[in-house]
Amino acid sequence: MKESATPFNDELTSKFSSIILQLLFNRGIKNKESIENFLNFDYEKNISNPFDFSQMEKALERIGSAIKKKEKIAIFGDYDADGVTATVLLTEALKDLGVGKIIPYIPDRQIEGYGMNAKALNFLQKEGVNLIITVDCGITNISEVAKAKELGMDVVITDHHHVPAVVPEAIAVLNPHMEGEENKCKYLSGVGVAFKLAEALYQRLQPEKINQTKWMLDLVAIGTIADCVPLLGENRLLVKYGLVVLSKTRRAGLLEMFSVGRISVSEDDIPDTHRVAFQISPRINAAGRMDHANVAYKLLVEKNRPEGRIMALELESKNQERQKITAEIVREIKIIAENSFKDRKFIYAENAHWPVGLLGLVAGKIADEFKKPTMILQKQGNEFAGSLRSIPQVNVIETLEKCSKFLEKFGGHSQAAGVRVKNVNLENFCTKMSELIEKELEGKEMNLAREADMEIKADDIGWELLLELKKMEPFGEGNSEPIFIIKDLIVEDVKIVGNGNKHLKMFLRAQSGSPKIFDAIFFGGGNDFGKIKKGDRIDIAGNLSQDEWNGNKKIQLKIIDLKII
Repeated sequence: MKESATPFNDELTSKFSSIILQLLFNRGIKNKESIENFLNFDYEKNISNPFDFSQMEKALERIGSAIKKKEKIAIFGDYDADGVTATVLLTEALKDLGVGKIIPYIPDRQIEGYGMNAKALNFLQKEGVNLIITVDCGITNISEVAKAKELGMDVVITDHHHVPAVVPEAIAVLNPHMEGEENKCKYLSGVGVAFKLAEALYQRLQPEKINQTKWMLDLVAIGTIADCVPLLGENRLLVKYGLVVLSKTRRAGLLEMFSVGRISVSEDDIPDTHRVAFQISPRINAAGRMDHANVAYKLLVEKNRPEGRIMALELESKNQERQKITAEIVREIKIIAENSFKDRKFIYAENAHWPVGLLGLVAGKIADEFKKPTMILQKQGNEFAGSLRSIPQVNVIETLEKCSKFLEKFGGHSQAAGVRVKNVNLENFCTKMSELIEKELEGKEMNLAREADMEIKADDIGWELLLELKKMEPFGEGNSEPIFIIKDLIVEDVKIVGNGNKHLKMFLRAQSGSPKIFDAIFFGGGNDFGKIKKGDRIDIAGNLSQDEWNGNKKIQLKIIDLKII
């Protein structure tokens, strides 16, 4: 548990509870200005200037010229939820700004792979495209940008992935990780960068319509949450307001997705990041993972409810199929990991029959369970393609850079990346990766369970505290939901619920004699604590949340771990 120390003055302690101040202190938010900025959202006041991007003017000059000359523009996106939402956002913005000739292009994950490729460029050139704008990709496409130029097409890159030592010679590159960019935007996702370009386009071309960009924030929220970028800086603002816009969304396809998937989203039920991450984003991602992301793209732009329902049903089916196949592959790889990688720090496996669209999901599940960086590959002719997922102690993209001589292609983030490697180089690549990861993890603590934020008493729990905690939202990567330790609770009642008797439902009260009774749920707790009984005394670690059923609101403890005392 983090150290308790909050040297705050009387002015702050009169405005905020000691619990909230301690939580913020633990996260490095320690002075009045940073606390006020973190807790108080004002879109107009806090939104950054899109012209802070050093190459924004270059991008606008070329796009403005294309609009004036009525040139054909292609939006080249990625097939995940971040890339699809970015493609939709920029396509819709350009259409609204008067671009009559525009082609959204999302590559086939299985056939074309990630990013720009020669086949796509030849197709776009034949279609008469003069300008390509990438979204959520492009920063590693040096040869492809050069080929586009040979074919008579200029390229503007918008991306947020790791910037290599050499970048493509595009007309402009908008990437928050480029040297010299403003820190306020450094955490932006692909759709976040696309949104900043859209903002700049409206400000320059039709400033009277700038407020329309707010209606794009539903897309920004979905893509940002799906891509697991830190919910810090500008991302907190975009997601906070984006979730509100999502609750009011006019998109027929999304509304049908909510209906088909039984996802509760409305103006009276604003979704949180957890609902987006585990119910909305997976359905959008399912299109690109199981078939082609064009299905998700069409769903997001659809304006007709009956047509939207057809697409929503298709995505629902693909998502269910994705869940089933993913579970089977994970089962296979767990056996491999337990038998072949028990004493090794880097897990890797390959199979020609594992769908490439599921490899990132599978790698993430294996990395989480075994607490080791994991790479899962699919054999494709004379090369392998696949995904890596890491753990906090290993920056996987920096590790891949040290192995670049063995790779055909790679890119990604510190915790997630994609690779392409020739068959003849695979053994040397895996050996080098293993050596680097073993060295990096030597002597490091491998217990990855996140520490509790602080200990509180049962009497501290109430609606006032819950309302203060809501000011810390949105929770997600980089701003995790607080975990509290609460000691010496009495089990007033307990039952095992859920399919397979997996979950514990309990009513708890404080040993101190307080009359408060707390509703508690421990998902998965039935497996290890199924014998817990009424009258037991326990210490718990968990989150505080609001549970609502039939209009009745109550505070619920979501238990992460417990100890019988």
